[in-house]
Amino acid sequence: MSALDEGRTPERPVFREAVRSLLAVLAERAPGRSVEVRVPPYGAIQCVPGPRHTRGNPPNVVEMAPNTWLELATGRVAWAEAVTDGRVQMSGNRADLSAYLPL
Repeated sequence: MSALDEGRTPERPVFREAVRSLLAVLAERAPGRSVEVRVPPYGAIQCVPGPRHTRGNPPNVVEMAPNTWLELATGRVAWAEAVTDGRVQMSGNRADLSAYLPL
């Protein structure tokens, strides 16, 4: 995160591991399969209790860039701010992750 704080992009393997590790923490803290969280190109998880999605495009999707995910997960930016700024794309009535962030 120090690289991001300094305005630099971390090395790809470091960036990927940070994104995947924090996605795993979210999946652990919000177990379920009703929301798909996508952070391309590094990872995607299903989380949040509720109706399980099994085929086709999921109805509850959250997608963002890796740097946005790291900022949200670590509390460097608030959920509402990231959504308002258009840094988070979301659909579905369960897609609000504010109750689970920061990690």
